[in-house]
Amino acid sequence: MCDICGKKDATVHLTEIINDKVTKLHLCEDCAKDKGAEMEEHFGLSDLLAGFADLGVAAEQEIGEKIKCPSCGFTYQDFKKVGRLGCSECYEAFKKHLVPLLKRIHGSERHIGNKVPLTIGKSVKDATTLQELKIGMEKAIQLENFEEAAKLRDKIKEIESKEKATKEEK
Repeated sequence: MCDICGKKDATVHLTEIINDKVTKLHLCEDCAKDKGAEMEEHFGLSDLLAGFADLGVAAEQEIGEKIKCPSCGFTYQDFKKVGRLGCSECYEAFKKHLVPLLKRIHGSERHIGNKVPLTIGKSVKDATTLQELKIGMEKAIQLENFEEAAKLRDKIKEIESKEKATKEEK
């Protein structure tokens, strides 16, 4: 049951940690929406991103004033206020400052999602794996770690032969 209204089944489970005190909340969908709106009021996305940006005040002012998207006119300061970019060109305009931010928030600058339609999921995963193996093999060759490169080459050949066999069956 919902901890707030006590009327509906709890479908959302939150864990809040404030001053090392752990509080668990079990909420129905309606109370969760209210709680989410309340949290957004106190801690907006732009505040979160600004906290992760770790920029000094002087550098922040300079960046906000100098960097502007040539396509939509959005500034880095606008991004920090709103928490969203103005257009697709903003990614390129603010790339120098977004990459470190994304690394800190997500642990990587590259999206590594695992949600793909079931009908193409395996082929996409195999293609991604194949790409990563090829990159790894190139790095191993550059580092003159030929034993590792040979292992990766064998894995690549194995995946490619499986793909070829699958295509021939169809």
